[in-house]
Amino acid sequence: MNPSDTPGGQEVIRVGQLEIRYLQEAASDSRMGCFELTVPPGSNVPPPHSHRANEELVYVLEGTLRYTVGSVTRDLLPGGSMVTPCGVVHAFSNPHSVTARALVINTPDIGAQYFRDASAIVNAGGPPDRAKLVAMMQGYGIVPAAPPATTQS
Repeated sequence: MNPSDTPGGQEVIRVGQLEIRYLQEAASDSRMGCFELTVPPGSNVPPPHSHRANEELVYVLEGTLRYTVGSVTRDLLPGGSMVTPCGVVHAFSNPHSVTARALVINTPDIGAQYFRDASAIVNAGGPPDRAKLVAMMQGYGIVPAAPPATTQS
């Protein structure tokens, strides 16, 4: 998509059903980045993960976004926010009936290229290549969480 075709001229990056519109990438005078995240109801979302070197703030603009940081899960309404410290596992989803839209601020910035790279893998057709996706995430300092331990009876 041509950035000039979107509101405000920002590029819209589609990763599966999610849309990411970068508002501010890190620059020489700031390490902070900010993007708008649109999450339709029932969207496939990234697995729970942590960031080795990034803090993240999520601020909901519309709809309701379910957000988990560590062991705390909240349904964030417009004006609601949560902070994810470096190294803490977090996740989001939209099990609600309306599209959610949020601002996401990272410091330091992950960068729009991360989402372009994720888009190329997720949108390639068929089920995404999980090994390739995990390797790409790790290259950006994003660590998928281990699946929960199961107990044997």
